[in-house]
Amino acid sequence: MILMSARDETPHTVLKTLGQKKCNGSWEASTENLTIEQVIEVSEKKKDKLTGASTKARALEVMGTCVSMRVHVEGMRPKEAIAAVKKGDFDSHFS
Repeated sequence: MILMSARDETPHTVLKTLGQKKCNGSWEASTENLTIEQVIEVSEKKKDKLTGASTKARALEVMGTCVSMRVHVEGMRPKEAIAAVKKGDFDSHFS
């Protein structure tokens, strides 16, 4: 299990959004899932700490955090969701 303690870091904000105190340590046990709207919400909350110049870039950073946390995005593993965002599948959420 992954425990988060730093209260002002992106993983903690992801956990708060999920309503969890910790995430599972393996993909097989992982049940946590964020919607793209929740990813954008986290990226906006962490705007000052993330380096992305746009909402889309910051959302991609949050999805990168989801990789190590074993949190799915829109039912996909984060790397698949990142590829979908880069391909433009979620562009309507970033306008």
